[in-house]
Amino acid sequence: MTSRKFNASRASIMAAGIAGLLASSLVPASAQQRPELPQGWFKACSKQEDVDICNVQNIMVADSGQLLTGVSLIEVKGKVNRKVFQITVPSGRMVPPGIGLQIDGGKAQKIDYVICLPDRCIAEGQMSDELVNSFKRGSELTLTSVNFQNQPNPIKMTLSGFTGAFDGEALQQSDLEDRQRKIQEFVSKNTEDFAKKLKEEQEKAKQN
Repeated sequence: MTSRKFNASRASIMAAGIAGLLASSLVPASAQQRPELPQGWFKACSKQEDVDICNVQNIMVADSGQLLTGVSLIEVKGKVNRKVFQITVPSGRMVPPGIGLQIDGGKAQKIDYVICLPDRCIAEGQMSDELVNSFKRGSELTLTSVNFQNQPNPIKMTLSGFTGAFDGEALQQSDLEDRQRKIQEFVSKNTEDFAKKLKEEQEKAKQN
């Protein structure tokens, strides 16, 4: 039983972490030339051995392509049953403050970190019915982490579209593949533009 719980926990962390890793691997590019990155709330479901995993998530990135915040509401069903709420932020965070979660200017709730990796930190809490209902009623999330300079970094995320994603059907495999293709195009275009800019800067340096 302990092994199964560990595997389910690891699967839930990976579910959020994969999205965070994709977002954090992006490099700067021109906003006018960069392909559009899929945005908003969506649901993805998969089966892993004896459990079904559904993840309702939203990922926000900066114009530079760097991860700002990723939110995941993960439900595991089967031989193991677990509901998890996760927030993914960039690395370089102060751990003790955790992440403050605020809905429409209400009272902030602290979400504690469970793991920090080289490229991101993940905070985790219980995905309760109260939390889900507050998301459905709300219009905006404010998620505040504290960076290594002890400065708060509040990020606002819309709750528009959350109810439809949470209560609706998961994306079909073809839609997920299309979303993944757009993310790959986003990364590829950014990489090309970054390489081109770097080469131009090197040529300028040679001429000086």
